[in-house]
Amino acid sequence: MAAEFPESVKDLLSDEKRAFAFLATIMPDGSPQVTPVWFDVEDGLIRINTARGRVKERNLRARPKVALAIVDPDDPYRYVQIRGTVVEEREEGAREHINRLARKYRGEPEFPWTEPPKRVMFMIRPDKVFTNR
Repeated sequence: MAAEFPESVKDLLSDEKRAFAFLATIMPDGSPQVTPVWFDVEDGLIRINTARGRVKERNLRARPKVALAIVDPDDPYRYVQIRGTVVEEREEGAREHINRLARKYRGEPEFPWTEPPKRVMFMIRPDKVFTNR
């Protein structure tokens, strides 16, 4: 069962806030790896997008337990921490999703491709949610 997001941090999850998520995954040797990522939330799941073959993509597929920290860009002492589990990965719709995120974060209609890699979207179920303020 997914954890609920408290009202006090729902604005951090909105498109209007443009907060980055810092995604922690686990490397094959057990060490942590952290990447800032664009994200959105749909049906209570955090959605992120990456290219096939990247470190975070390989880690998410092999070890689906993750942590995220989403920091308020207007007040770095206000944040939400999430421990979650990847519950789905999908290539279908991933290109449209990265374009949606480009509109949210860059105000551009499409992600500025150099060479279009194969995109994949990961859906993360929040299992535990902790807030600061």
